[in-house]
Amino acid sequence: MGAWDWWHQGDMVARGTAVLLLAMSVLSWVLILWKAWLLAEARRSVPRSIALWWQSPDLQTAGQRVQAADRTGWVAGLVAAAAAEPAGASPSTLEARTAEGLRLTRRLRAALQQAQQRLQAGQTLLATLAAAAPFVGLLGTVWGIHRALLALTGGGPVTLDRLAAPVGEALVMTALGLAVAIPALVAYNLLGRGIEWVESELDALAHDLQAWSGTAPADAAALPPSA
Repeated sequence: MGAWDWWHQGDMVARGTAVLLLAMSVLSWVLILWKAWLLAEARRSVPRSIALWWQSPDLQTAGQRVQAADRTGWVAGLVAAAAAEPAGASPSTLEARTAEGLRLTRRLRAALQQAQQRLQAGQTLLATLAAAAPFVGLLGTVWGIHRALLALTGGGPVTLDRLAAPVGEALVMTALGLAVAIPALVAYNLLGRGIEWVESELDALAHDLQAWSGTAPADAAALPPSA
């Protein structure tokens, strides 16, 4: 039986299960390809942007170099948070009355959290797809076997030949569920390791920038020698 024949002979539950598995597969591969591209960009641009920052002679040059090299925007966000105090704070607010070191920590933490949120985007959904796909496929298999057994009770002896074909077709749904789940699970683990590496680089930069801001000159015109 071909796929087209199976589609016409299947009921709403079987068709819905197949459509759901197809949607889950498409969604997981879209997430996998997008996250892989994002991490590849980060692996190229984050170390290069950090090196350009420390090798620059002044803040203006550093900002220009980082903006040109940082295609993710995460390093640029961190160095912008470390380089200048955001304007507009009222003298009467708690933020204005907080020590500069604490305000710097808050700015760096906010920039770091924004980067982490984008890095982690899609990971929960990918894990959910990997966990749910086998059960969706199993639902299609159980339902297919149920319909096959009901059809066999309509008349005639129940033989292995009559049972093997419909049960085998029903088991295909389990295989489809695994075909969705396995790539999603492998990608989730591999992408997770890449995310941890980028997060460690950004976290180290945030600590370095905090230490540099505490020792930078008042006009922040000069940067320390390249690391």
